[in-house]
This record gives sequence, C-alpha cells and structure tokens, in this order.
Amino acid sequence: MVTTRLIDVGDAERLALLLRENRDFLAPYEPLREDAWFTAEGQRAVVDADLRAHEQGTGLPHVVLDGTGAVVGRATLNGIVRGAFQSCSIGYWVAQDAGGRGVATAAVARLTGLAFDDLGLHRVQAEVLVDNVRSRRVLERNGFTRYGLAPRYLRIAGRWQDCEVHQLLDPRA
Repeated sequence: MVTTRLIDVGDAERLALLLRENRDFLAPYEPLREDAWFTAEGQRAVVDADLRAHEQGTGLPHVVLDGTGAVVGRATLNGIVRGAFQSCSIGYWVAQDAGGRGVATAAVARLTGLAFDDLGLHRVQAEVLVDNVRSRRVLERNGFTRYGLAPRYLRIAGRWQDCEVHQLLDPRA
C-alpha cells in the first residue's frame, strides 16, 4: 500500500540518490539545480528548510513510500495560508520506476486528505506545466479541476513556462 509520512533528516541520503538516478527524468519539470542539490548534504539543507516551514505551519513535507515502505518520492503542501483563504499548494514527484502504478495518485490523495481533515483547509491548488500529461492525470484522478492558465508562471528547465492551474475544494465545505 502506498502511503506518505512526514519527512525526516534521515531521508536526505535516499532522496539524494533518487534525485541523481532520476535527474534526467525530472529535469523537464524542475527548476535548474546546482550539482550540490543532488547530494546528501544538499538534501539535508532542503529537508531542514522544509521542516522549519512545517514548524511555522506553512508547509507539510512528506516522503512517498511504496508498498514495501521504500521512499520513492516526495509530496508537500506548500504555502499554507490561514485566515479567510485557508488554502495551500501541492507539489509532488515520484521516481521514474515508481510511475504508472498509481503511486503519485495515492500520494496526492493522502496529502489532500491531510489538508482537509487534519489541517482544516478549504482548498488545495496545483500548478502543472501544460505538457505534463502524467501530472494532469494524477490531479484529475484526485478530483482536481482546471480553472485557469497562468502564462510564464514558473521558471522550469531554465525558462519561464505556462502552467495550468487546478484546484480541489474540500467536498464537505
């Protein structure tokens, strides 16, 4: 069974290995990264920053675990905003060899469940590059609806790219 759990500094080495192994696969969907980002030390810094955001209540960083319990990716609720907005954005990736088996779909389902049930949020937003068919399918399977196109929204793979903007509202609201 696919699940997620709160990230831990001890995950940095495994994440660095996954990122190095999947560097070419993920490159079209990620910002340009320095080589140091793909090291255990670089990932420890990323995890530390994500855990600080979690402590401040602005993020929920998880690792994605496959049916054997192995870390195969990440899923994170980012930019959690309270007050009248009660919303966040979700980001996720899974290793290429974990793709096509519903792993990302299950991870997104888990994180959106946490957003609504545990955090009491009203809305989760997701941005997806217009040509990222796999990610769009993950969102559709989880009930997200597209509500717009944001021109030159994210700097991915070294250039500003258009993104479809999707949202999922808490069905109980």
